[in-house]
Amino acid sequence: MSQSASENISSHSAQSKQKYSFNKLQKRLRRNVGKAIGDFSMIEDGDKVMVCLSGGKDSYTLLDILLFLQKIAPIRFDLVAVNLDQKQPGFPEYVLPEYLKELGVDYQIVEEDTYSIVKDKIPEGKTTCSLCSRLRRGILYRTATELGATKIALGHHRDDMLETLFLNMFHGGKLKSMPPKLVSDDGKHIVIRPLAYCNESDIEKYATAVEFPIIPCNLCGSQENLQRQNIKHMLQDWNRRYPGRIESMFKAMQNIAPTHLLDRSLHDFDSIERSDSAVEDGDTAFDSPSFADESEQRAPVVQVVNLAE
Repeated sequence: MSQSASENISSHSAQSKQKYSFNKLQKRLRRNVGKAIGDFSMIEDGDKVMVCLSGGKDSYTLLDILLFLQKIAPIRFDLVAVNLDQKQPGFPEYVLPEYLKELGVDYQIVEEDTYSIVKDKIPEGKTTCSLCSRLRRGILYRTATELGATKIALGHHRDDMLETLFLNMFHGGKLKSMPPKLVSDDGKHIVIRPLAYCNESDIEKYATAVEFPIIPCNLCGSQENLQRQNIKHMLQDWNRRYPGRIESMFKAMQNIAPTHLLDRSLHDFDSIERSDSAVEDGDTAFDSPSFADESEQRAPVVQVVNLAE
């Protein structure tokens, strides 16, 4: 066999493996999004879903998968992509319109100069993210009302939820995270997070493979919240040193025992009484924790997930 033929075979083999790997990644993401939508009843027949598109890897992936599910789902729902142009210097305002036109998806670019407001209100050197986020949220709620959207879809994923859990524990004294579905601050909208079961590393690989036209999120010159970065690095370190810990922690967020915590609003400690018979899940404070094997940790697959394959 000639060297040229050998090189062609090797190249073809590498391409086949790469395609197989991408297909597995794509199916996994679609399956996870489908399962999250099914588990939490995120999208219903007749919904108009406003997908908040920032130009980052998460929101691109979210829109991409929802467009796929829209084609195969047993229900009918509409999608509209919305980007908020906050007039940050250097923002490439042509990128998203060109991308969305090429996709053929309904979209709206909302132009609001929140950049000037934030720079005027926040002293130089201080983190602008909090005020910027509040302003952005209010504008998006208003836009959802104007568009008649019944759901607002955000691109937060599993890792965002875990980071928020630890941020609230460490700095807020609360066991609180990002829920996959909730009512908006103004009470008028339902906010959903279809990427709830997706991990960030999968999204990064997918965004790179698909070559989304990523817009950097640091155009405003403000660094990302330092505390969140510290939490992110902590979780990444744990994931490297203790494989499976992240999955176990995320499962714990779905498996809460209020009777074994200290929140009196969630459990009536005053009414606890003795019993002549054994009590299920009684005082196990001194028992060793139980560890489920991998097969037990895998959640069941629902119908909408099978459609995503």
